Amino acid sequence: MKPVYIINGFLESGKTEFISYTLGQPYFQVQGKTLLILCEEGEVEYDDLLLKGSRTELELIEEEEDFTPSHLIELEKKHKPERIIIEYNGMWNFKNMKLPWHWSVEQQITTIDASTFPMYFNNMKTFLAEMVRKSELIIFNRCDGIEDLNNYKRNIKAINQKADIVFETAEGEIDEIMEEDLPYNLEDEVLELDNQGYGIWYLDSLDHLERYEGKTVSFTAMVLKPKSFPKGYFVPGRMAMTCCAEDMAFLGFACAYGQCDALEDKQWVKVTAVVKREYFEDYQGEGPVLHACSVEAAKAPEEEVISFI
Repeated sequence: MKPVYIINGFLESGKTEFISYTLGQPYFQVQGKTLLILCEEGEVEYDDLLLKGSRTELELIEEEEDFTPSHLIELEKKHKPERIIIEYNGMWNFKNMKLPWHWSVEQQITTIDASTFPMYFNNMKTFLAEMVRKSELIIFNRCDGIEDLNNYKRNIKAINQKADIVFETAEGEIDEIMEEDLPYNLEDEVLELDNQGYGIWYLDSLDHLERYEGKTVSFTAMVLKPKSFPKGYFVPGRMAMTCCAEDMAFLGFACAYGQCDALEDKQWVKVTAVVKREYFEDYQGEGPVLHACSVEAAKAPEEEVISFI
C-alpha cells in the first residue's frame, strides 16, 4: 500500500506553509522520493531548493475532473515515490475524492485561517464539514488578536469530536482557555444544563474531563439503550445538529443506573448524576461515566434537537 498524507483547507489557509515546514524538518529526511500533488496555486510557492533537498517531486492538478485514480496512477508510475502528499483544493467537494485502490490515507490534516473562519463556517459550512470530519488534526493559524477561539473549537468539535485542535499565532502555538466562557459556574453544587449548556458540557468533557470529575450535573435527556452495553448502563443524551439538518448525531455518555430495565428507548428523563473518569469498553479506554443519583420521567423539551450551527 502507498502511504498518502492529505492536507486540506481553503485557499490561503496555510497549507503550503505547513507542508513546506514539514518537508524541511529533519524527521522528514527519509529515504525515497515524495510526490507532492498540488491542487491549487496560492500566493505562497514552494522553494525549489527545499523540494530538491527533500527529494520531492511536484505535480499540479488544476481541474477537479482531472483528479482521477487513473491520472494519479500515471503520476505514481512517472515518479515512483515512497510516499504521497496531497495539497487538496478546499473548493473541491471532499466527498468526490477518489484515490487508487492501493493508496492508503495515513493522515489527514486541515488548516484554517482563523481570521476568515467565521465567513467560511457561515457560508461554506458543507465544504468545511467534509474537510474536517475525517481529519485527525485541525490547525488554526493566524489567531493573533482573535478573542473567540473557544467558540471556534466548539464548532469544530461538534463536527469531529476526536480531532486534535491547535491554535497558532505569529509567536507559535497557544493554549486556549474555555473555563471562563462556560455558560455555567463550575463552583455550583449542581450544574443545571440547558440546551446550550448540555452541548458545551458534552464537548468540554471530551477535552477537560478533570473539570467535571466528582461534580453533579442535571439535564433533560433522551434514553438510549445500546445492546452492546453491560447490564445497568444506558446513555442519556441529546440529538444535535452539527452542521446541517441532514447531519445529526446523538451526544451522550454512559450512565450507571440500577433501574435501567424500567427505562425505554427514546423515553425522556431528567437525569441528575455524578461525573466520574472510568474505563468503559465502548470508549476503548477511559472517559466520562455518569453515576445516576436520580432518573425521573420528563416531558420532551420544546427544542428536542440542540444545534451547534
